[in-house]
Amino acid sequence: MSEPRTFTEQNPIRVFLLDDHEVVRRGLADLLDSEPDISVIGDAGTVEQALVRGPALRPDVAVLDVRLPDGDGISVCRELRSRMPGLRCLMLTSFDDEEALLDAIMAGASGYVLKQIKGSDLVSAVRTVASGQSMLDPATTARLMRSLRAEPAAGPAEPSELATLSPRERDILALIGEGLTNREIGKRLYLSEKTVKNHISRLLAKLGVQRRVQAAVLATHLDQPTPGEHRPS
Repeated sequence: MSEPRTFTEQNPIRVFLLDDHEVVRRGLADLLDSEPDISVIGDAGTVEQALVRGPALRPDVAVLDVRLPDGDGISVCRELRSRMPGLRCLMLTSFDDEEALLDAIMAGASGYVLKQIKGSDLVSAVRTVASGQSMLDPATTARLMRSLRAEPAAGPAEPSELATLSPRERDILALIGEGLTNREIGKRLYLSEKTVKNHISRLLAKLGVQRRVQAAVLATHLDQPTPGEHRPS
């Protein structure tokens, strides 16, 4: 496990902001830039802008709005972390949405806070995730995962559906269940990121689900060895 990172005025936390409201972005930038150990290095108002600017700026922390006109911050979190595994993502939303929280967990977000949060608490949250800690309460996370697994399946979850998957797709589904990004799955299974993405598109279609978190829940029904240990690529 990597050592906790330390930031100072000379080596500040580099923060990237994503929110579709310019006033919100300016307010967040003013709030965070007023701290000596935090520097806002860029922002975006759309998913498209975030996926271009984020990797170019190499931030330490991305503060991402969950709901956006051209997509969502959770998919941005997953994509940015796939390109920058060390990036910490703090999801910011106006809604207390358990489903979105689950999606954020599966995307590898380090924190999930409501926009009603006090300014001082948001500053603390940025410092917390930057240092490598989580702002996701473990008890809440565990409760949400248990409740979702206990729900009647919203999509096909019978063994017959899982049986349609190839051995490689089963490996990938198991790793989705562990919360790995496409890039991390590729490294584990010695596959290119593009190949992993193609496999995931096919397995989601076979399972009759559209979202990664739904596939992650179905992964709990798998009964197989640890992915990548016994099967050649």
